[in-house]
Amino acid sequence: MSEPLIDVQRLSKQVADSTGTLTILHEIDFKLQARESVAIVGASGSGKSTLLSILAGLDVPSTGTVVLAGKDLFKMDEDARAEWRSRQVGFVFQSFQLLGNLSALENVMLPLELMGRADARAAATEMLLRVGLGERLGHYPKVLSGGEQQRVALARAFVVRPAVLLADEPTGSLDFATGERVMALMFDLNREAGTTLVLVTHDRSIAARCDRQLVIEAGRLVSSEPAPARA
Repeated sequence: MSEPLIDVQRLSKQVADSTGTLTILHEIDFKLQARESVAIVGASGSGKSTLLSILAGLDVPSTGTVVLAGKDLFKMDEDARAEWRSRQVGFVFQSFQLLGNLSALENVMLPLELMGRADARAAATEMLLRVGLGERLGHYPKVLSGGEQQRVALARAFVVRPAVLLADEPTGSLDFATGERVMALMFDLNREAGTTLVLVTHDRSIAARCDRQLVIEAGRLVSSEPAPARA
């Protein structure tokens, strides 16, 4: 088998609070292969979003390692980690995280411009056409529906052709029907791009679309099994 795209070893996270030390994650171990889709599931407060933040290098573990695309994230300084993340990782959040003073096109162009891509406008336009927003290029987030904003976020995430897409409750702010359409689009784009998908969700039907589920309980990985077959 080829080297894993993500290799997590003995990952723990503790924080101090008024009662002492709180353990959020406890010695998590798993590996993900290129093109694999994985859902992280568990109750609220189980540590799912903290784990996702550490995988992105946005949060720092207390102990353990995360190797992403051959690089140990926490042997890099913050600037090097940010540069590596910008080239390897795309993000989709529940709250969309679009910049309100930028149009849809400018939001999608931004990561390409930060990479110095001369074709930023053309590539961003093509990706927005792919997600069905060709008529919304000049529109600002405040005049877009929730579903449209999340499609802009998807376009922004995929336009850099990331090795890994990290999604944190991407349908949490959407109604059921809109969420279903957005998730179908996300999985379509993911297959087309050959991206490794790591998805945090409370929705078991969404988790079941992934190749595998990582079940987190009270900060511990209790199961890493193939997703159950859908009826």
